[in-house]
Amino acid sequence: QVMEGEPYYHFKHRGTRQKALSRHWGWNMRLRKEPKVLWFEQQTVKRRTKRSISVVPTDPWFHKQWYMNNDINPDLNILTAWSKGYTGLGVVLTILDDGIEKDHPDLSANYDPLASYDFNSNDPDPQPRYTAEDENWHGTRCAGEVAAAANNQICGAGVAYNAKVGGVRMLDGPITDMVEAQSLSLHPQHIHIYSASWGPQDDGKTVDGPGMLATEAFYSGVTKGRGGLGSIFIWASGNGGINYDNCNCDGYANSIYTLSVGSVLEGGRRPWYSEGCSAIFTTTYSSRTMSKVQIVTTDLHHRCTDKHTGTSASAPLAAGMVALALEANPALTWRDLQHLVVRASKPTHLQAEDWAVNGVGRKVSHHYGYGLLDAGLLVEMAKVWTGTRPQRRCSVKAPAMPRNIGSKLTISTDVSCSRRTKRIRSLEHVQVQLSLSYSRRGDLVITLTSPMGTTSTLVTVRPYDTSQQGYKDWTFMSTHFWDENPNGTWTLQLENKGDAYNTEPSPVPPAPGLLTSFTLHLHGTDEDMTARHFAASALDKCIRRDAQGACEECSSSLYAYQRSCLSYCPPRYYGRTQKAATTNAARVCASCHPSCYTCQGASASNCTACPPTRTFDEVTHSCSPP
Repeated sequence: QVMEGEPYYHFKHRGTRQKALSRHWGWNMRLRKEPKVLWFEQQTVKRRTKRSISVVPTDPWFHKQWYMNNDINPDLNILTAWSKGYTGLGVVLTILDDGIEKDHPDLSANYDPLASYDFNSNDPDPQPRYTAEDENWHGTRCAGEVAAAANNQICGAGVAYNAKVGGVRMLDGPITDMVEAQSLSLHPQHIHIYSASWGPQDDGKTVDGPGMLATEAFYSGVTKGRGGLGSIFIWASGNGGINYDNCNCDGYANSIYTLSVGSVLEGGRRPWYSEGCSAIFTTTYSSRTMSKVQIVTTDLHHRCTDKHTGTSASAPLAAGMVALALEANPALTWRDLQHLVVRASKPTHLQAEDWAVNGVGRKVSHHYGYGLLDAGLLVEMAKVWTGTRPQRRCSVKAPAMPRNIGSKLTISTDVSCSRRTKRIRSLEHVQVQLSLSYSRRGDLVITLTSPMGTTSTLVTVRPYDTSQQGYKDWTFMSTHFWDENPNGTWTLQLENKGDAYNTEPSPVPPAPGLLTSFTLHLHGTDEDMTARHFAASALDKCIRRDAQGACEECSSSLYAYQRSCLSYCPPRYYGRTQKAATTNAARVCASCHPSCYTCQGASASNCTACPPTRTFDEVTHSCSPP
């Protein structure tokens, strides 16, 4: 009996095959002629799936997105953020660049006209200008990284694939201070995040930054944007690595109002083009070492590309991850997000000789900032973050100027940021404002050492910078003192270290040089930020490990996967339960059949999606060769 009290019964006949592609013709005919049988149906297996969140997108190029699909370890941990339900919904971003192909089939569903404008032609349409060389692809590629739609069978998936995205066309024409200011201040109550992958020339000899109008646009954005929470400006650190450039000579990347992003290769090495400096907060991937596949995104003429690279590719990935954090907690201020990015960045496998531990125990590098940004950790902390207290500023001007620089000059100044209106217990940005003359500006290495013993290099040797102009009221910035106590002795050192790098003779005989002014600007809060504690990361939720350190059992509802505990199972794995030592059942990520890309079980007939070399069979749920 099928249902208690109801006249429905299930019969089996030994002469009927249990599995068949068609009905049993003989028994169907006999039952149809039986007068006492009012209704019958030979039972068939129906396909039903559990209504859990599908974390892995079905887009045809998602398997190429190595930086977010668990193909490498560590990746950007974006699948973890998605598994928590964060996909950028309700967040608006704009790409400040050469336009955006708004009708691209992978962008059109998320395109936002209110986050778009063409300041080159002065009209609302940001469509790029098409040429024979197709050189205006930059903005469209950056937009796809952030918000390409998911599960639509086109290209890959954006980091924040449910966010809205617009484009500002401002780089394909004369670029003025006014054009930059207009772009940076477009609809600041509607747009949450502005992503920019441009700046002054990365030639290793330029020192330049925003003009008066753009500077005012930055300040207005962080003080008035998003209803007073502050606009978020994400900036690429620069591609001047081959020219020994330093992003502290870029006034956009080193602004306290921007979140500067560096790049790293898949294997953890620094790319040849990546430009380092003490203003970098964090790092994302930009290219692979030994592969033709780089960053997957949208391209002009409704195409897809897997060739996007450079720090231009790194900044939009970070912008998408910040969008996930804003969805998790829309009340975050621009400074809250900078605090979170510092805490959600991990040194992990990033290779550099300059890693140092600052005064509060964090590892930091001039190439990578605080490390590789972790989207899962970022949204986890964003959910529980309480607002940072108001920003305080304490400025100290060094006395007894001017001073001869010579081959080396060291200046120490005592700082006490303890007055009621300027009291700082935890530092954020530290700025050094300098005016000096020198016969060859690029020879000078400038460092700053904090009372807690952290030394940050503000500018390195720049062998192509032969300027005799020196620095005129130029402001350097460092993030390396984050959360340190500012009180005590600060030491500035200027040293000529250029001889070994010089490529051209000095235009004039060496001169001692003069430092004519030095002002230290300390920004921070009166809260002791080191006292804040957060929930354990997924790595810390492992209950039991094997002899090699792989996790065998996790707490709560997490799945054990390699050395971590995850709320989902990545591609090529499925979630199942097995007997455990400390609990009745442990959740683990078990391997799919080798023919499957995603699956619901271990057999070849449990596939739910196939790798690109195979075709999915809807009837058998298997992946067969083409």
